[in-house]
Amino acid sequence: MKRFIVFVGIFLTSIIGCASSNEMNDRNRSAEEILGNPDFQAISFGGFREKTRDNVPTVSDLKEDLRILDAIGIRVLRTYNTQQFPHAENLLKAIKELKAEDSNFEMYVMLGAWIDAKNAWTDQPVIHDVESLENNTAEIGAAVRLANEYPDIVKIIAVGNEAMVHWATSYFVTPDIILKWVNYLQDQKAEGNLADDVWITSSDNFASWGGGDESYHNEDLTMLFNAVDYVSVHTYPFHDTHYNSDFWLVPDEEENLSDLEKVDLAMKRARDYAKSQFEAVKTYMTSLGIDKPVHIGETGWASTTNSMYGKEGSRAADEYKQKLFYDSMRKWTTSEGISCFYFEAFDEQWKDPLNPMGSENHFGLINLKGEAKYLLWDEVDEGVFKGLSRGGNSITKTYNGVEEAMIEDVLPPLTSRDE
Repeated sequence: MKRFIVFVGIFLTSIIGCASSNEMNDRNRSAEEILGNPDFQAISFGGFREKTRDNVPTVSDLKEDLRILDAIGIRVLRTYNTQQFPHAENLLKAIKELKAEDSNFEMYVMLGAWIDAKNAWTDQPVIHDVESLENNTAEIGAAVRLANEYPDIVKIIAVGNEAMVHWATSYFVTPDIILKWVNYLQDQKAEGNLADDVWITSSDNFASWGGGDESYHNEDLTMLFNAVDYVSVHTYPFHDTHYNSDFWLVPDEEENLSDLEKVDLAMKRARDYAKSQFEAVKTYMTSLGIDKPVHIGETGWASTTNSMYGKEGSRAADEYKQKLFYDSMRKWTTSEGISCFYFEAFDEQWKDPLNPMGSENHFGLINLKGEAKYLLWDEVDEGVFKGLSRGGNSITKTYNGVEEAMIEDVLPPLTSRDE
Protein backbone atom coordinates (compact mmCIF):
# COMPACT_ATOMS: atom_id res chain seq x y z
CA MET A 1 0.00 0.00 0.00
CA LYS A 2 2.84 2.37 0.92
CA ARG A 3 4.49 1.67 -2.42
CA PHE A 4 1.21 2.48 -4.21
CA ILE A 5 0.84 5.77 -2.32
CA VAL A 6 4.42 6.73 -3.15
CA PHE A 7 3.84 5.86 -6.82
CA VAL A 8 0.65 7.94 -6.94
CA GLY A 9 2.48 10.84 -5.28
CA ILE A 10 5.29 10.70 -7.82
CA PHE A 11 2.75 10.42 -10.65
CA LEU A 12 0.77 13.45 -9.45
CA THR A 13 3.95 15.43 -8.91
CA SER A 14 5.07 14.69 -12.44
CA ILE A 15 1.68 15.79 -13.83
CA ILE A 16 1.82 19.05 -11.87
CA GLY A 17 5.41 19.56 -12.96
CA CYS A 18 4.49 18.99 -16.61
CA ALA A 19 1.56 21.41 -16.33
CA SER A 20 3.82 24.04 -14.78
CA SER A 21 6.43 23.43 -17.48
CA ASN A 22 3.83 23.71 -20.25
CA GLU A 23 2.57 26.98 -18.76
CA MET A 24 6.09 28.38 -18.78
CA ASN A 25 6.64 27.19 -22.36
CA ASP A 26 3.43 28.96 -23.39
CA ARG A 27 5.02 32.18 -22.16
CA ASN A 28 8.43 31.49 -23.68
CA ARG A 29 7.85 31.14 -27.39
CA SER A 30 10.50 31.29 -30.10
CA ALA A 31 10.77 34.03 -32.70
CA GLU A 32 9.58 31.54 -35.27
CA GLU A 33 6.40 30.97 -33.26
CA ILE A 34 5.78 34.68 -32.75
CA LEU A 35 6.47 36.26 -36.13
CA GLY A 36 3.50 36.06 -38.46
CA ASN A 37 1.26 34.82 -35.65
CA PRO A 38 -1.99 36.87 -35.61
CA ASP A 39 -2.25 36.41 -31.83
CA PHE A 40 1.02 38.33 -31.40
CA GLN A 41 0.46 41.81 -32.78
CA ALA A 42 3.61 43.94 -32.86
CA ILE A 43 4.41 47.62 -32.39
CA SER A 44 7.42 49.92 -32.26
CA PHE A 45 7.87 51.25 -28.77
CA GLY A 46 9.61 54.16 -27.15
CA GLY A 47 8.43 55.15 -23.69
CA PHE A 48 10.15 58.56 -23.59
CA ARG A 49 7.76 61.24 -22.38
CA GLU A 50 10.00 64.32 -22.19
CA LYS A 51 11.74 66.51 -24.77
CA THR A 52 15.06 64.78 -24.19
CA ARG A 53 16.01 61.13 -23.92
CA ASP A 54 18.19 62.04 -20.96
CA ASN A 55 14.95 61.72 -18.96
CA VAL A 56 14.58 57.96 -19.20
CA PRO A 57 11.21 56.44 -18.24
CA THR A 58 11.30 54.46 -15.02
CA VAL A 59 10.32 50.83 -14.66
CA SER A 60 7.08 52.05 -13.10
CA ASP A 61 6.41 54.33 -16.10
CA LEU A 62 7.04 51.48 -18.49
CA LYS A 63 4.73 49.14 -16.60
CA GLU A 64 1.95 51.68 -17.16
CA ASP A 65 2.68 51.59 -20.89
CA LEU A 66 2.88 47.82 -20.98
CA ARG A 67 -0.51 47.39 -19.31
CA ILE A 68 -2.04 49.73 -21.89
CA LEU A 69 -0.47 47.88 -24.82
CA ASP A 70 -1.42 44.51 -23.38
CA ALA A 71 -5.03 45.73 -23.15
CA ILE A 72 -5.16 46.31 -26.92
CA GLY A 73 -3.61 42.96 -27.77
CA ILE A 74 0.01 43.97 -28.40
CA ARG A 75 2.40 41.13 -27.58
CA VAL A 76 5.68 42.09 -29.32
CA LEU A 77 7.62 45.35 -28.91
CA ARG A 78 10.44 46.77 -30.97
CA THR A 79 13.18 48.92 -29.39
CA TYR A 80 16.04 50.89 -30.98
CA ASN A 81 19.09 51.16 -28.68
CA THR A 82 20.65 48.82 -26.14
CA GLN A 83 23.11 50.87 -24.08
CA GLN A 84 23.18 54.56 -25.00
CA PHE A 85 20.13 55.00 -22.73
CA PRO A 86 18.86 52.48 -20.13
CA HIS A 87 15.41 52.48 -21.75
CA ALA A 88 15.64 48.94 -23.18
CA GLU A 89 16.97 47.49 -19.95
CA ASN A 90 14.25 49.21 -17.90
CA LEU A 91 11.66 47.85 -20.34
CA LEU A 92 12.91 44.29 -19.92
CA LYS A 93 12.84 44.69 -16.13
CA ALA A 94 9.26 45.98 -16.36
CA ILE A 95 8.15 43.02 -18.46
CA LYS A 96 9.84 40.60 -16.07
CA GLU A 97 8.05 42.16 -13.10
CA LEU A 98 4.66 42.05 -14.82
CA LYS A 99 5.18 38.40 -15.73
CA ALA A 100 5.97 37.65 -12.09
CA GLU A 101 2.83 39.50 -10.98
CA ASP A 102 0.48 37.95 -13.54
CA SER A 103 0.91 34.42 -14.90
CA ASN A 104 -1.13 35.37 -17.98
CA PHE A 105 1.01 38.37 -18.96
CA GLU A 106 3.05 37.70 -22.10
CA MET A 107 5.24 40.17 -23.96
CA TYR A 108 8.28 39.74 -26.20
CA VAL A 109 10.91 42.14 -27.51
CA MET A 110 12.69 42.76 -30.79
CA LEU A 111 15.83 44.35 -29.39
CA GLY A 112 17.40 46.96 -31.62
CA ALA A 113 21.15 47.57 -31.67
CA TRP A 114 21.91 51.02 -33.11
CA ILE A 115 24.67 51.02 -35.73
CA ASP A 116 26.55 54.15 -36.83
CA ALA A 117 29.20 55.10 -39.37
CA LYS A 118 32.49 56.66 -38.28
CA ASN A 119 32.01 60.32 -37.25
CA ALA A 120 28.21 59.96 -37.17
CA TRP A 121 26.46 62.83 -35.34
CA THR A 122 29.67 64.90 -35.19
CA ASP A 123 30.94 67.92 -37.09
CA GLN A 124 33.45 65.68 -38.87
CA PRO A 125 32.79 64.20 -42.34
CA VAL A 126 30.88 60.93 -42.01
CA ILE A 127 32.81 57.94 -43.40
CA HIS A 128 30.07 55.56 -44.47
CA ASP A 129 32.24 52.53 -45.25
CA VAL A 130 33.95 52.68 -41.85
CA GLU A 131 31.97 52.03 -38.70
CA SER A 132 31.82 53.73 -35.34
CA LEU A 133 33.53 50.76 -33.78
CA GLU A 134 33.29 51.71 -30.11
CA ASN A 135 29.56 52.49 -30.28
CA ASN A 136 28.65 49.51 -32.44
CA THR A 137 30.65 47.05 -30.35
CA ALA A 138 28.97 48.34 -27.19
CA GLU A 139 25.49 48.10 -28.75
CA ILE A 140 25.98 44.52 -29.94
CA GLY A 141 27.63 43.48 -26.68
CA ALA A 142 24.71 44.85 -24.69
CA ALA A 143 22.26 43.09 -27.03
CA VAL A 144 23.89 39.73 -26.31
CA ARG A 145 23.97 40.41 -22.58
CA LEU A 146 20.32 41.45 -22.40
CA ALA A 147 19.19 38.54 -24.56
CA ASN A 148 20.95 36.17 -22.20
CA GLU A 149 19.63 37.90 -19.06
CA TYR A 150 16.04 37.88 -20.37
CA PRO A 151 15.86 34.75 -22.57
CA ASP A 152 12.09 34.40 -22.15
CA ILE A 153 11.53 37.97 -23.44
CA VAL A 154 14.17 38.89 -26.05
CA LYS A 155 13.45 36.84 -29.16
CA ILE A 156 14.82 39.02 -31.97
CA ILE A 157 17.92 41.19 -32.32
CA ALA A 158 17.89 43.80 -35.11
CA VAL A 159 21.29 45.02 -36.22
CA GLY A 160 20.75 48.67 -37.14
CA ASN A 161 17.71 50.81 -37.83
CA GLU A 162 17.56 52.27 -41.35
CA ALA A 163 21.32 51.98 -41.12
CA MET A 164 21.93 51.26 -44.82
CA VAL A 165 19.57 53.69 -46.53
CA HIS A 166 21.46 56.44 -48.35
CA TRP A 167 19.25 59.33 -47.30
CA ALA A 168 20.28 58.74 -43.66
CA THR A 169 23.33 60.86 -44.36
CA SER A 170 24.12 61.50 -40.69
CA TYR A 171 25.00 57.90 -39.94
CA PHE A 172 24.34 55.25 -42.65
CA VAL A 173 26.82 52.43 -43.16
CA THR A 174 27.58 50.15 -46.07
CA PRO A 175 26.00 46.66 -45.97
CA ASP A 176 29.29 44.89 -45.18
CA ILE A 177 29.25 46.50 -41.73
CA ILE A 178 25.75 45.24 -40.97
CA LEU A 179 26.76 41.84 -42.37
CA LYS A 180 29.77 41.71 -40.04
CA TRP A 181 27.59 42.08 -36.93
CA VAL A 182 24.83 39.77 -38.17
CA ASN A 183 27.48 37.09 -38.76
CA TYR A 184 28.93 37.75 -35.33
CA LEU A 185 25.56 37.17 -33.68
CA GLN A 186 24.94 34.04 -35.74
CA ASP A 187 28.36 32.78 -34.61
CA GLN A 188 27.37 33.49 -30.99
CA LYS A 189 24.33 31.27 -31.50
CA ALA A 190 26.42 28.52 -33.09
CA GLU A 191 28.89 28.63 -30.19
CA GLY A 192 26.14 28.44 -27.56
CA ASN A 193 26.65 31.99 -26.33
CA LEU A 194 23.20 33.07 -27.51
CA ALA A 195 19.98 31.06 -27.57
CA ASP A 196 19.11 29.26 -30.80
CA ASP A 197 15.57 30.64 -30.81
CA VAL A 198 16.72 34.27 -31.04
CA TRP A 199 16.36 35.42 -34.63
CA ILE A 200 18.80 37.92 -36.11
CA THR A 201 17.82 40.55 -38.68
CA SER A 202 18.46 44.12 -39.78
CA SER A 203 15.48 46.48 -39.93
CA ASP A 204 15.75 48.82 -42.90
CA ASN A 205 14.02 50.74 -45.64
CA PHE A 206 12.60 48.73 -48.53
CA ALA A 207 15.17 50.31 -50.87
CA SER A 208 18.04 49.13 -48.66
CA TRP A 209 16.73 45.58 -49.12
CA GLY A 210 16.93 45.90 -52.90
CA GLY A 211 13.29 46.75 -53.51
CA GLY A 212 13.98 50.04 -55.28
CA ASP A 213 17.08 51.73 -56.64
CA GLU A 214 19.53 49.29 -58.23
CA SER A 215 22.41 51.17 -56.59
CA TYR A 216 21.67 49.08 -53.49
CA HIS A 217 22.18 45.79 -55.34
CA ASN A 218 25.58 44.35 -54.46
CA GLU A 219 27.23 41.18 -53.23
CA ASP A 220 27.31 42.31 -49.59
CA LEU A 221 23.53 42.74 -49.62
CA THR A 222 23.13 39.27 -51.14
CA MET A 223 25.28 37.82 -48.36
CA LEU A 224 23.21 39.74 -45.82
CA PHE A 225 20.00 38.18 -47.16
CA ASN A 226 21.63 34.79 -46.65
CA ALA A 227 22.88 35.65 -43.16
CA VAL A 228 19.70 36.96 -41.50
CA ASP A 229 16.98 34.70 -40.13
CA TYR A 230 14.33 36.93 -41.67
CA VAL A 231 14.07 40.25 -43.49
CA SER A 232 12.63 43.29 -41.68
CA VAL A 233 11.31 45.90 -44.15
CA HIS A 234 10.25 49.53 -43.60
CA THR A 235 7.62 51.15 -45.80
CA TYR A 236 6.29 54.69 -45.35
CA PRO A 237 3.58 55.84 -47.75
CA PHE A 238 3.03 58.76 -45.36
CA HIS A 239 6.42 60.29 -46.16
CA ASP A 240 6.02 59.61 -49.85
CA THR A 241 2.87 61.71 -49.99
CA HIS A 242 5.53 64.42 -50.28
CA TYR A 243 8.56 62.70 -51.80
CA ASN A 244 6.93 60.40 -54.35
CA SER A 245 3.31 61.44 -54.52
CA ASP A 246 1.95 59.81 -57.69
CA PHE A 247 -0.14 57.34 -55.67
CA TRP A 248 -1.45 60.11 -53.43
CA LEU A 249 -2.83 62.73 -55.80
CA VAL A 250 -6.56 62.56 -56.58
CA PRO A 251 -7.05 61.33 -60.17
CA ASP A 252 -9.20 63.41 -62.48
CA GLU A 253 -11.97 60.81 -62.45
CA GLU A 254 -12.36 61.20 -58.67
CA GLU A 255 -12.58 65.01 -58.65
CA ASN A 256 -16.36 65.10 -58.23
CA LEU A 257 -16.41 62.81 -55.20
CA SER A 258 -16.91 64.10 -51.66
CA ASP A 259 -13.82 64.97 -49.64
CA LEU A 260 -14.12 61.86 -47.45
CA GLU A 261 -14.60 59.64 -50.49
CA LYS A 262 -11.41 61.09 -51.96
CA VAL A 263 -9.59 60.42 -48.69
CA ASP A 264 -10.89 56.85 -48.45
CA LEU A 265 -9.67 56.03 -51.95
CA ALA A 266 -6.33 57.75 -51.36
CA MET A 267 -5.76 55.66 -48.25
CA LYS A 268 -6.47 52.46 -50.19
CA ARG A 269 -3.80 53.56 -52.64
CA ALA A 270 -1.47 54.24 -49.70
CA ARG A 271 -1.97 50.68 -48.44
CA ASP A 272 -1.38 49.29 -51.93
CA TYR A 273 1.76 51.42 -52.19
CA ALA A 274 3.07 49.83 -48.98
CA LYS A 275 2.21 46.39 -50.34
CA SER A 276 4.08 47.12 -53.57
CA GLN A 277 7.26 48.05 -51.67
CA PHE A 278 6.99 44.93 -49.53
CA GLU A 279 6.49 42.76 -52.62
CA ALA A 280 9.39 44.47 -54.41
CA VAL A 281 11.75 43.29 -51.66
CA LYS A 282 10.40 39.74 -51.86
CA THR A 283 10.75 39.78 -55.64
CA TYR A 284 14.36 40.95 -55.47
CA MET A 285 15.19 38.37 -52.79
CA THR A 286 13.62 35.60 -54.86
CA SER A 287 15.60 36.72 -57.92
CA LEU A 288 18.73 35.94 -55.89
CA GLY A 289 17.51 32.40 -55.27
CA ILE A 290 16.94 33.13 -51.59
CA ASP A 291 13.83 32.22 -49.59
CA LYS A 292 13.49 33.88 -46.18
CA PRO A 293 10.48 35.13 -44.20
CA VAL A 294 9.79 38.84 -44.75
CA HIS A 295 7.98 40.99 -42.17
CA ILE A 296 7.35 44.72 -41.74
CA GLY A 297 9.71 46.30 -39.22
CA GLU A 298 8.14 49.75 -39.47
CA THR A 299 5.25 51.57 -41.03
CA GLY A 300 3.04 54.31 -39.66
CA TRP A 301 1.03 57.49 -40.19
CA ALA A 302 1.26 60.80 -38.29
CA SER A 303 -1.91 62.31 -36.85
CA THR A 304 -0.97 65.99 -37.13
CA THR A 305 1.81 68.28 -38.35
CA ASN A 306 2.71 71.83 -39.30
CA SER A 307 5.20 70.67 -41.93
CA MET A 308 5.22 69.41 -45.52
CA TYR A 309 2.59 66.78 -44.68
CA GLY A 310 0.04 69.31 -43.44
CA LYS A 311 -2.38 71.87 -44.84
CA GLU A 312 0.21 73.66 -46.96
CA GLY A 313 1.80 70.40 -48.12
CA SER A 314 0.48 66.96 -48.98
CA ARG A 315 -2.40 67.16 -46.46
CA ALA A 316 -1.62 63.65 -45.25
CA ALA A 317 -1.55 64.04 -41.46
CA ASP A 318 -4.75 63.65 -39.46
CA GLU A 319 -6.38 61.11 -37.15
CA TYR A 320 -8.94 59.94 -39.70
CA LYS A 321 -6.28 58.94 -42.24
CA GLN A 322 -4.17 57.44 -39.47
CA LYS A 323 -7.04 55.14 -38.51
CA LEU A 324 -7.69 54.09 -42.10
CA PHE A 325 -4.01 53.27 -42.60
CA TYR A 326 -3.69 51.41 -39.31
CA ASP A 327 -6.83 49.34 -39.87
CA SER A 328 -6.00 48.44 -43.47
CA MET A 329 -2.39 47.53 -42.70
CA ARG A 330 -3.41 45.35 -39.77
CA LYS A 331 -6.08 43.64 -41.86
CA TRP A 332 -3.74 42.95 -44.78
CA THR A 333 -0.71 41.79 -42.76
CA THR A 334 -2.77 39.63 -40.41
CA SER A 335 -4.48 37.89 -43.32
CA GLU A 336 -1.11 37.22 -44.99
CA GLY A 337 0.75 36.00 -41.89
CA ILE A 338 3.02 39.05 -41.86
CA SER A 339 4.14 40.65 -38.61
CA CYS A 340 3.78 44.44 -38.72
CA PHE A 341 5.68 46.49 -36.15
CA TYR A 342 3.42 49.50 -36.45
CA PHE A 343 5.11 52.82 -35.68
CA GLU A 344 4.41 53.67 -32.92
CA ALA A 345 2.75 53.07 -29.55
CA PHE A 346 2.88 56.54 -27.93
CA ASP A 347 3.71 60.04 -29.15
CA GLU A 348 7.27 61.06 -28.25
CA GLN A 349 8.30 64.71 -28.19
CA TRP A 350 12.09 64.29 -28.11
CA LYS A 351 12.16 63.60 -31.84
CA ASP A 352 11.47 67.21 -32.80
CA PRO A 353 11.75 69.11 -29.50
CA LEU A 354 11.95 72.58 -31.05
CA ASN A 355 8.79 72.04 -33.09
CA PRO A 356 6.04 70.48 -30.94
CA MET A 357 3.77 70.15 -33.99
CA GLY A 358 6.40 68.34 -36.09
CA SER A 359 5.06 65.14 -37.61
CA GLU A 360 7.75 62.94 -36.02
CA ASN A 361 6.26 63.77 -32.62
CA HIS A 362 2.80 62.48 -33.59
CA PHE A 363 2.99 58.93 -34.91
CA GLY A 364 1.66 57.35 -31.69
CA LEU A 365 -1.67 55.67 -31.08
CA ILE A 366 -1.94 57.60 -27.81
CA ASN A 367 -0.79 61.18 -27.24
CA LEU A 368 1.21 62.69 -24.39
CA LYS A 369 -1.96 63.61 -22.47
CA GLY A 370 -3.05 59.97 -22.36
CA GLU A 371 -5.70 60.52 -25.04
CA ALA A 372 -6.43 57.66 -27.40
CA LYS A 373 -6.50 58.82 -31.00
CA TYR A 374 -9.43 58.10 -33.31
CA LEU A 375 -8.21 54.63 -34.23
CA LEU A 376 -8.67 53.55 -30.56
CA TRP A 377 -11.96 55.30 -29.79
CA ASP A 378 -13.90 52.03 -30.02
CA GLU A 379 -11.57 50.50 -27.43
CA VAL A 380 -12.27 53.40 -25.08
CA ASP A 381 -16.02 52.84 -25.53
CA GLU A 382 -15.58 49.13 -24.85
CA GLY A 383 -13.85 49.82 -21.53
CA VAL A 384 -10.57 48.27 -22.61
CA PHE A 385 -8.62 50.93 -20.70
CA LYS A 386 -10.74 50.88 -17.57
CA GLY A 387 -8.51 51.35 -14.51
CA LEU A 388 -5.46 52.16 -16.64
CA SER A 389 -3.62 55.47 -16.75
CA ARG A 390 -0.45 57.09 -18.07
CA GLY A 391 1.35 59.70 -16.04
CA GLY A 392 -1.70 60.24 -13.89
CA ASN A 393 -4.04 60.62 -16.87
CA SER A 394 -6.87 58.19 -17.54
CA ILE A 395 -7.10 57.03 -21.15
CA THR A 396 -9.76 59.18 -22.81
CA LYS A 397 -10.52 60.20 -26.40
CA THR A 398 -8.96 62.97 -28.43
CA TYR A 399 -11.33 65.74 -29.54
CA ASN A 400 -13.38 64.92 -26.40
CA GLY A 401 -14.80 62.09 -28.47
CA VAL A 402 -16.63 64.45 -30.87
CA GLU A 403 -16.28 62.85 -34.30
CA GLU A 404 -17.54 65.92 -36.15
CA ALA A 405 -14.73 68.01 -34.64
CA MET A 406 -12.17 65.43 -35.72
CA ILE A 407 -13.55 65.32 -39.27
CA GLU A 408 -13.20 69.11 -39.57
CA ASP A 409 -9.42 68.65 -39.55
CA VAL A 410 -9.50 66.13 -42.42
CA LEU A 411 -8.37 67.51 -45.79
CA PRO A 412 -8.45 65.62 -49.08
CA PRO A 413 -5.23 65.22 -51.06
CA LEU A 414 -4.53 67.65 -53.86
CA THR A 415 -5.69 66.77 -57.35
CA SER A 416 -3.21 66.22 -60.13
CA ARG A 417 -4.29 69.59 -61.57
CA ASP A 418 -3.52 71.38 -58.28
CA GLU A 419 -0.08 69.86 -58.30
